[in-house]
Amino acid sequence: MNPQSPGVPGTAQLGEPIDARPLFGPELEALLGTLRALRPADWRQPAVPGWTVHDMAAHILGDQCARLGSTRGGYRRSFAPGESLKAFIHRTNQEWVDLHADDSSASLVDALEAAGTELVRRFAGADLETPALGVSWAGADPAPAWLDIAREFTEYWTHRQQIRHATGRGTDPEPVAWSTVLDTFMRALPHTLRDTPAPAGTGVEVVVDGPAGGRWTVTATAYGWSPAEPPGDGLAASVGLDPETAWRLCTRGVGPATALARAHVRGEPRLAEAVCRIVSIVY
Repeated sequence: MNPQSPGVPGTAQLGEPIDARPLFGPELEALLGTLRALRPADWRQPAVPGWTVHDMAAHILGDQCARLGSTRGGYRRSFAPGESLKAFIHRTNQEWVDLHADDSSASLVDALEAAGTELVRRFAGADLETPALGVSWAGADPAPAWLDIAREFTEYWTHRQQIRHATGRGTDPEPVAWSTVLDTFMRALPHTLRDTPAPAGTGVEVVVDGPAGGRWTVTATAYGWSPAEPPGDGLAASVGLDPETAWRLCTRGVGPATALARAHVRGEPRLAEAVCRIVSIVY
């Protein structure tokens, strides 16, 4: 069973800690290499609905600056009265992108390199067990620093894949980063199933194939679903996904129905459907 992190209640439901700290440096180099190889027309390609590749690069810079506590350009993020976390994130993300709409691609890349290098340095010395920012999609607030840092890594990795896809490239097949992303995303499973009733001991698993894949099992208990308890009488449902569908499902690049149609499902359909409602971003 995963021990509690000091000052962070209920972390056993999150599973074993993930150390994503060494991955930020290679991820930054991969991002910079991708952006420097783009043609001028590539920067105007749609990356996600409403945002171009240029917008996405500006957004990544905004994430970096927010994490560093930087007020680049004098912009400060603050909650409006009565504003929800989701509304705050979407509003401030758009404000930042709009603020940097006229930045040249070269200046964006330079700023990403400077901020990203500082972020790599800070994460390298971070204590993984201290209380940190909440991770809403995992139901952890505060979250242990290891989950907050791993969540941050998934953000950068996901946005780089969106840029790659927008410019005619597939998902980066490098398995270490991809598997870390999927492992982090699957920490949402207990929270995803929180309103799915099942007798104590009921086990559900997600299996992702390939070098980036893995196997994640959660079990119904008296206090909710947990990865720390073994199933009582075998698995009630198993959902097999390919890695591309898995990461895109967790980030809403594909919907639950599409993922379920692609999945290899054994056991109770009700539980498999609940699993495919997983979301590992603020959505």
